[in-house]
Amino acid sequence: MSDSSASHATVRSREAQHHGYLPALQSLLTIVVIAVFIITLAIQPFRIPSESMEPTLLVGDFLLVDKQGIGLQTGMNPFPSEKIRRGDIIVFHYPLDSSIHLIKRVIGLPGDHLKLHEGHVYIDGTALNEPYAVYRPSSPDNFRDNFPRLQTADPEIDSRWWVRMHTLIDNGELIIPAGNYFVLGDNRNDSEDSRYWGFVPRENIVGRPVLIYFSLRPTSTAELNGTQSPERTHFSLLESVLGFARWDRTFSIVR
Repeated sequence: MSDSSASHATVRSREAQHHGYLPALQSLLTIVVIAVFIITLAIQPFRIPSESMEPTLLVGDFLLVDKQGIGLQTGMNPFPSEKIRRGDIIVFHYPLDSSIHLIKRVIGLPGDHLKLHEGHVYIDGTALNEPYAVYRPSSPDNFRDNFPRLQTADPEIDSRWWVRMHTLIDNGELIIPAGNYFVLGDNRNDSEDSRYWGFVPRENIVGRPVLIYFSLRPTSTAELNGTQSPERTHFSLLESVLGFARWDRTFSIVR
């Protein structure tokens, strides 16, 4: 083969490689864009910031939230929304400040007649079976435990909700209007929820958490203040690497 022929063959080989890499790169970029679009549209990460949903969800849990299942149906969401059911855990925009996301459990549905007696929920006069609810020791609180209570207002209650609540009570029961949901935290004695600020409108609901993909163990107060006992001032490398997370909660299904 002449030098000229070899040179042309080399050029053609390089051009073939160039043209082969470019379509592959374009395909990869297309896949990435589609994946990001789907994740943004259908799934959203969320971190548990408070103890109100313990023991179901712990402070430091990182969740994947399914936005297309029961989230708000919009022109950008091509997926059909499922019906919201009693017992669903939902992520929603806080009705008093839409920039804040909260997570609670749906207890009351539109049309329900709801009341709490000694902390336990009654719907249309029947006690609700709630295996997820916990009642940790706390000081007596008539407003919290015997809701709705009109005699005295808890200092934490939103004043607008206090006024509205009076218009929705019949025979000691709260009537939940159409398009609204009553939510409570599973940690009933330590949860700021619908008892204190009112209903969650349907349009405020973002979605349903489906998976704990990671759980970060909060730093203890003793560690933060440097007051841990002397025998715990030195940790092994294994403890340092593994102790910061609750590995047993990773990839747990949220129920």
